[in-house]
Amino acid sequence: MSTRGSTSGVVYVHSSPSAVCPHVEWAISGTLGVRVDLRWAAQPAAPGQLRAECAWTGDAGTGAKLVAALRAWPMLRFEVTEEPSSGQDGERFCFAPVLGLWHARTSANGDIVVNEDQLRSLAVRARGGESFAHGVDELLGAAWDDALEPFRRAGDGAPVTWLHRVG
Repeated sequence: MSTRGSTSGVVYVHSSPSAVCPHVEWAISGTLGVRVDLRWAAQPAAPGQLRAECAWTGDAGTGAKLVAALRAWPMLRFEVTEEPSSGQDGERFCFAPVLGLWHARTSANGDIVVNEDQLRSLAVRARGGESFAHGVDELLGAAWDDALEPFRRAGDGAPVTWLHRVG
C-alpha cells in the first residue's frame, strides 16, 4: 500500500485518431489497473478526430504515470490533472503535438504554482518588461492553453467516465 495518499484527477483526451482510441484506453487501463471503456465523441475542432475524458482516483503521482503512458502517441492532444493530496501539491500536464509536454504544480484552488527559484531564474534572464511577461507566459503554459482551448470548448458538456484505481 502506498504512503503517498489518495487523490483524484481527470484525463482529457482532446483529440485522437479513431485507430488510436483503443490504445489510449489500454494505456489508461494499464496505469490504473482497471478496465477502461471511454465514451468517445466527435471532436468538432478537428474533423475526423475523437475526444473523451475520464475522472480517476488513485495514489498521488498517478497523473504523471498516466502522462507517461499517453505520450506513446505523439499525435494526441491531452491534459491530465491531479488534485492536491495530503502533503502533495496538485499537478497539471498539457500535451500538444507541436509544443510537446508542459507541466506545473497547482494549488488547492487550481492556480498554477510558480516557485521562488523559477521567479529568480526568470528575473535573471529577463532583460525588460516584455521579456519578463513572455517568461511568465511560459511558466503559466500560455502557449498550451492557446493551442488546446479550441479543443476544450468543443468538449463542453461531453460525458465523463469515472474510474477508480485498483488498490
